[in-house]
Amino acid sequence: MEKLKSLVPSSMKRLVANSSEDDLPSTSASLLNFFLNLDQFQQIVRDLADPESRLCGKNSEGAFELKQKGNQCYLRGDFANALSCYTQALRIAPVDSNDKDRNLVATLYVNRASLLQKMDHLVDCLRDCNRALQISPSYAKAWYRRGKVNASLGNYEDAAQDLTIAKDMESSVGGKKQIESELKIILDQSRSADSKFVQHNANNLSLFYFSFMTTKVVHKFVTEDLLQVKLECVSTPDKGRGMASQCDIPEASLVHREEPYAVIISKHCRETHCHYCLNKLPADAIPCTSCSIPLYCSHNCRAWAGGQLLKTYPMKHNSNESLLNKFEEYIAQITRVIDLYPGDGHIFEHKHECQGAHWPIILPADIALAGRVVVKSIEQRRASSEDFNLMEILELSHNYSHASPESKLESHIYSIVLLYCIQHSYGFELPINGASISQIVILISQIRVNSMAIVRMKSNDDRPPNQFGDTVPGGSALTSSVEQIRVGQAIYAAGSLFNHSCQPNIHAYFLSRTLIMRTTEFVTSGCPLEMSYGPQVGQWDCKDRLQFLEDEYSFRCRCSGCSEINISDLVINAFHCINPNCSGVVLDCSVVNCEKQKLKRFPTFRKGSSSEFHLQVGKLSSDYIDSVAYLALQKKNRTIDADPGYCLKCGSYRDLESSCAAVDEAWIYIKRLEDSIVSREISSTIVLDALRSLHLLRTILHAYNKAIAKTEDNLAQAFSLVGDLQSARDHCKASIEILEKLYEHNHIAIGYELVKLSSIQLSLGDCNVVDNINQLDAIFLRYYGSHADTMFPNLQSLREMALKLVQ
Repeated sequence: MEKLKSLVPSSMKRLVANSSEDDLPSTSASLLNFFLNLDQFQQIVRDLADPESRLCGKNSEGAFELKQKGNQCYLRGDFANALSCYTQALRIAPVDSNDKDRNLVATLYVNRASLLQKMDHLVDCLRDCNRALQISPSYAKAWYRRGKVNASLGNYEDAAQDLTIAKDMESSVGGKKQIESELKIILDQSRSADSKFVQHNANNLSLFYFSFMTTKVVHKFVTEDLLQVKLECVSTPDKGRGMASQCDIPEASLVHREEPYAVIISKHCRETHCHYCLNKLPADAIPCTSCSIPLYCSHNCRAWAGGQLLKTYPMKHNSNESLLNKFEEYIAQITRVIDLYPGDGHIFEHKHECQGAHWPIILPADIALAGRVVVKSIEQRRASSEDFNLMEILELSHNYSHASPESKLESHIYSIVLLYCIQHSYGFELPINGASISQIVILISQIRVNSMAIVRMKSNDDRPPNQFGDTVPGGSALTSSVEQIRVGQAIYAAGSLFNHSCQPNIHAYFLSRTLIMRTTEFVTSGCPLEMSYGPQVGQWDCKDRLQFLEDEYSFRCRCSGCSEINISDLVINAFHCINPNCSGVVLDCSVVNCEKQKLKRFPTFRKGSSSEFHLQVGKLSSDYIDSVAYLALQKKNRTIDADPGYCLKCGSYRDLESSCAAVDEAWIYIKRLEDSIVSREISSTIVLDALRSLHLLRTILHAYNKAIAKTEDNLAQAFSLVGDLQSARDHCKASIEILEKLYEHNHIAIGYELVKLSSIQLSLGDCNVVDNINQLDAIFLRYYGSHADTMFPNLQSLREMALKLVQ
């Protein structure tokens, strides 16, 4: 788009930059007319959208090359690259291509199945065999591979049937003899397994009873979890529309569940996550049957996204007819395509992109998401026989009037290009004029303000070496950490109505594409339900949060965290008092100005004959405010008059310029430590330098400064990686102690850190881990309810290891 942007005359750029929402139709029409006279514009649209170019279409030659490369990697034991080659070959292989009288796609599935069996991904291997047989039911090698993996899984009856069919369909005499000998082995294994069946069942009676009781408990819990409260849309003077409850809501209650209006995968996750459900791709990921863009985790996700069913080719063999009749039902069950297509009212989100054109992957994700919103709106109106009107797509707020000149111009250009791309690939005659373009501009602005980032929790597990720099394969200690990965972007029609707070009372998370919202504290009737759009109190200081929200969402936050004094905003970037015995904070100019703005809004009232200031003190500050800001907050009848560099408790002065220079120098060594953690090349020198830097930071920065917490965390990671778990535990505890001052005690951020600490303690055999895991469970129950174990699968293993430890 940079090329198109550079072609726009300066006068037209100024026109767009100064435009308001009312001016949009005329500015859009002017820009459209300008582009229509440019050959460069016409060429760009053709390159993006013309199906004839099929830059993202299927490609037989490329698929053959990738198949051969995968075979070579397989033979030399490079299984990871072989898997990647086979999957990419499947992605671009046309469904009707042949490879030596065999369907190419079926051959690729069998090749990948063989590899997956080698890698011990047995269930994935079985699925790939089924996919090959759904395309080519007479494929002897697929039946043979299926029989082998069923035997490995202990499914001897199916294995015997698979190999019997494979032997019958095999054309070579040598091949038949090999299959026959393996069939005898499997039949012997099957008889041996049958002899143990009675004892096996007896041993599992207690297990069955336990499973039955567990299922009853889980079912009850999930049923209660599905109960939802009644919400209403309310309007407030400073925040506009928002959501509130009509009754009191207990902590950890589920208050909202919603499927997205439209969703798109993040660009950096296209190779690792399913393009429909956004869950992590399994080893046997499957492609779209018509284009080379998406990968899916299953046939069902592909079907729901809009992919076509695979074609089944007729059997070609000289099989024993009576044997085929014997196994007719079994063969039909395996080769039947089992895609579960949704009902007639379902709108396929990928179908309009599935023409081989590559605009869906070239245009930014939010623009492609706008395309999905437009097409869904068209299809909905077609189904209800309503006239299509772009103006009625989404009734959500937008920030066009506050957008930068650069952003306004980009929105205009992307809107024009998007409409032409949809018209080329969708086959619907969209009106492309000033009015329609202006509505797409507004839609893009709505998406940028209201879309939600869909995240997944990623667990990182590291096995440490036993000394600096030396890695020991299969080390006994395992440490875990958790981080959030942004995997997609979605519009939720009702979810977008929930307002923001830097101290939210609800927590949003995602199960597949489904948005779930849960209260994190007791909420009284009529109280607004507010979530966080980004950084919260404890994560960033107030001035940075305000700037971020203004830049991203064009509003000035007035939540409790941004209008009340709280300990977190005072200390998160504060300096230590020059007096080592004083616990007060020293603030820089930007923080002082921000906190003074809060104080200007504090109310006053009269008690008797004297006027008193009653300072609003946030809930996070009640235990610590006295110790860090006495002069500013505790003396009556005064305003905050501390200058930058002066301690808010004792009034001592610190030279901030020299302090900042010292911090910057210390941070060089901390950054080296961070880089060495990423590269896994940690030396004793790097760690010792970081320890000295931490000691220096503690003399300059306040004890609750987040930079110290971050340094402690880096050292904990480094010591975990080199196998010094006692030091790792101590630094991890030190980091958590600071974070508990910045956040509340049971905040989810503390939970993520407790995962690290608990795994380190388990590796050390530290029985104190039980208390931390109990706290961890309480936090995750508060934020995720019964979905906690689904969101964090390693939680259960942490509990089990802790139980073994204390027993």
